[in-house]
Amino acid sequence: MHKLRTHALVSALSTITVATLLATGCSAHSPATTGAAAASTAEASKTGTAEERLAVVSAPTGDVATPTAVAAANTLDQARARKSALKVASYDKKSGRAVIAAPPSGSSTAPSATPSTTAPSSPAATGTPQDPGSDGAHSKTAVAVGDVIASAPAPGAPDGVLAKVTEIVDTAADGSATVQTEPAKLNSVLGKSKADGAVPVDPSTLKVDPLVEGVKVSWAKTGDLTFGPEGAKLPLGSLRIDVGTAVQTAAGAPASAAASLKGFVQLAPEVAFSYDGSGAAASSSPSGAFLGLTGEWASQWELKGRAAGTTKGKPIRIPFAELHAAPVIQVGPVPVVVNLDLVCYFQVDADGHVTVDAEQDLKGDFRVGGNFTWAKGWRGVSESHMSGEPLKTTVTAVGAVKAAMGAEATVGLYGTVGVTADLAPYLRAATEAKAGGSTDGTGSASGSWALYGGIDLTGTLNLQLSIFGTPVFQTRIPLGALHKEWLLTKGEVRT
Repeated sequence: MHKLRTHALVSALSTITVATLLATGCSAHSPATTGAAAASTAEASKTGTAEERLAVVSAPTGDVATPTAVAAANTLDQARARKSALKVASYDKKSGRAVIAAPPSGSSTAPSATPSTTAPSSPAATGTPQDPGSDGAHSKTAVAVGDVIASAPAPGAPDGVLAKVTEIVDTAADGSATVQTEPAKLNSVLGKSKADGAVPVDPSTLKVDPLVEGVKVSWAKTGDLTFGPEGAKLPLGSLRIDVGTAVQTAAGAPASAAASLKGFVQLAPEVAFSYDGSGAAASSSPSGAFLGLTGEWASQWELKGRAAGTTKGKPIRIPFAELHAAPVIQVGPVPVVVNLDLVCYFQVDADGHVTVDAEQDLKGDFRVGGNFTWAKGWRGVSESHMSGEPLKTTVTAVGAVKAAMGAEATVGLYGTVGVTADLAPYLRAATEAKAGGSTDGTGSASGSWALYGGIDLTGTLNLQLSIFGTPVFQTRIPLGALHKEWLLTKGEVRT
């Protein structure tokens, strides 16, 4: 009986001891994880979570961000990339040669705020053994063969870097390395994660190159409001371009019918990005992806005079401003560099007979891009909802004229061309005349005119969208033309 009681007591104590050890982390002498160690553990756990949903936000700018960085060469988690304090010191896109700089001594405990990362392709491919928990800070070289580097803009790489290390060319005592690289795909750093969001483009970062005289640019963003011409107050996040230019006048037209266009276009663009790696094997194509441009549009323009007739059926196109930006969006820890180019233009299609003095105010939104699913592959997306109203209308003579004030946009990633779209809101005037007579020698004439507003939206998807890691397609895919037109006003004249 005594032995039985002793055995029961020992069993009870053992049970209590095991429960206590489990509750305290399985070590009676291990201190609780706090501070940076806890954050590091949480990040490692988060990074290794399959099908994790990542935030899509604007990357930090200014003093809080390091220009570029790379992640550890060898980690336990090989599904996606991690933040790192390493930097891309220089990059030659033509040759693929890059210099990866090691972080300063003692900086390994403070991860870089810059969304720049790398992901290893496989442990066997790495060139130098590393401690998986060191994040590469104490390795002999900054990176290893097989690493995939995703970096914000760097010297020699204004559109950022997304490349795989194929060779360690040289190393330095401080751990920096000169490496040879080849282009990589986004799925190699995003893995099985999911991400979906739209990031506004800071209008102050858009570089504007006027192409004609008289172009004026104004913008507004949070905390730094700028007023547009003539006291116009812009909505936050908007860019406005005002322009006025002469248009080729029809031969024989009087001086009073000299043709001209003037007005403004105002837009608040956003980069839309999504990625779905769920259900995909490691380093394989994602299940879904989207890249495009969305935003609000407002424009007001006036066509005056008698424009010359079009030549061989081709409208007269007058580009008046080029815009470029390379915003960096942060998808989880990964910096995704977007290249955005816009060309704003006037376009006139006339028969050389009608004289007009018409003005339209237009507002609405748009969404263009490319959407990928395994079931349908890449498909174009082209949507727009706009409405306009006439501000003044005078139409004389018989004929037709169509004037557009539009923008051609190109959106891509890391310097590639992904989506090209042409958004062209327009104003169209058409007139016609009828004449009649009778046997008594009297006659009559009547005429009618109408003013229409409308929008044409066209574009293409390009081969470089395969940067997502999706199957390569060999042809340019049309977005699908969108055409809408509405009557603004009309009138009749009878004599």
